Amino acid sequence: MKILFLVLLTAASSFPLQQQSKPLDPVGRWQVKFTLLDSSEKNLIFSALEKGEGTFQMLDTGPDNKPVAGLQAAAWSLTDNNLSFSGEVELPVGTCCRQAGTLIFKSKLNSANATSGRIIFVTNIEEDESPYKYHSTVGTFTASRLK
Repeated sequence: MKILFLVLLTAASSFPLQQQSKPLDPVGRWQVKFTLLDSSEKNLIFSALEKGEGTFQMLDTGPDNKPVAGLQAAAWSLTDNNLSFSGEVELPVGTCCRQAGTLIFKSKLNSANATSGRIIFVTNIEEDESPYKYHSTVGTFTASRLK
């Protein structure tokens, strides 16, 4: 009986215990690369702070693709690994103009250090043809956590 007990104990200890997975947490700094339709790739640093607060540091969205001085307020939420973050920004549109609006990022957070998804930029310019009555454009993004 002691031998059976030792065999069972040895067998049980050779299998690691199932680790409970920790929920993914977006808090931290993220390098974000994004491209809107008919635009070149742009970059920002998203700092996700506690309680859904955050900031955008716009790296190349100023005039002549220069950094924007200061930080832009942002917000984020995470529900069932669906990550959303957004903020009010001013972006270049084409080669002549700039427009202010809300930049919204949406992704599935499946990794602690990287995510990708879709974006929408809703401007403050009214547009009768749009079903939302505001000019908007869409695109894609990738983000990787900064160390």
